[in-house]
Amino acid sequence: MLKMTGITKTYPTPQGPLKVLDDVDLTLGAGESLALMGESGSGKSTLLHLAAGLDLPDEGSVYLGGQRLSALSETRRAALRREQLGLVFQQFHLVPSLSVQDNLALQARLAGREDDAWTRHLLTRLGLAEFATRYPEQLSGGQQQRLAIGRALAPKPRFLLADEPTGNLDEAAAAQVLELLQALIDESGCALLMVTHSAQVATPMQRHLVLTRGKLMDKAL
Repeated sequence: MLKMTGITKTYPTPQGPLKVLDDVDLTLGAGESLALMGESGSGKSTLLHLAAGLDLPDEGSVYLGGQRLSALSETRRAALRREQLGLVFQQFHLVPSLSVQDNLALQARLAGREDDAWTRHLLTRLGLAEFATRYPEQLSGGQQQRLAIGRALAPKPRFLLADEPTGNLDEAAAAQVLELLQALIDESGCALLMVTHSAQVATPMQRHLVLTRGKLMDKAL
């Protein structure tokens, strides 16, 4: 389980301290999908970075798989991310010098859980099998985002955290990527926390929360 309790995060600004997150509680159980919505600048990405242990809260606690992230060293938090998390961002962050297949296998290799059969299955499901030896620059934007999603799922993580994963895609490519993402989540059994500003993107998720003025509220779509 991912569990966040009493999370507060404040950033300094020229106008004074800005409280982005104010006593936020959030849980994500095994196999659940959750859409986190809110206006630009509302703190959605900040919350996602805290959930991943990429940053630490000013107050409150984040638990990932039962471990309190603030009690771990930076090295141990990085190891926990490799072992339990898949991360997908609006920017693809692919390794340009690696082929499609090697990009796909990279995260699983780092986590010590490389599975050739699963990698081949992902290549097929991603529609990238015929491009396995190509490089990211030779793919379309939609193909690169599908590859980024596959790379995150290659080590079979317990949790997938996605930050506006279709933000750089046109409507048709975004719909294809979202459909594929949901199917692969169902196949892998991992939980999904997705940050989005789009109600259309959020609709297939099981739960919906909106972040406004630093507070989380349930949202009916």
